[in-house]
Amino acid sequence: QVQLVESGGGLVQAGGSLRLSCAAFGRAFSSYRMGWFRQAPGKEREFVATINRSGESTYYADSVKGRFTISRDNAKNTVYLQINSLKPEDTAVYYCAAKMRWGTVISDATEYDCWGQGTQVTVSS
Repeated sequence: QVQLVESGGGLVQAGGSLRLSCAAFGRAFSSYRMGWFRQAPGKEREFVATINRSGESTYYADSVKGRFTISRDNAKNTVYLQINSLKPEDTAVYYCAAKMRWGTVISDATEYDCWGQGTQVTVSS
């Protein structure tokens, strides 16, 4: 298993930027696909972005494509989410997650095995 700890959230004005980090504690971080999800009040958790084990392949939700960038540093056991051009509708708790199982579905939260506690992002208009 792996423990995930997110950081970097906060209150920011629309149009601003944030960089979220997710530190992994445990073994074999580089063997896991990593993802970011978010959950706004009263809404279901939704997929944001995912990155493969090597960091060479990424995939984004249409709603964040072009504004968000996922990356990872396997030497530091950390995955990042750079968020630019923030909008009020980006307000949510952001979670990182590790996918330990083999499978081709990469944007479904149920396919991810280990989750962090989340970090709050609030965007004011």
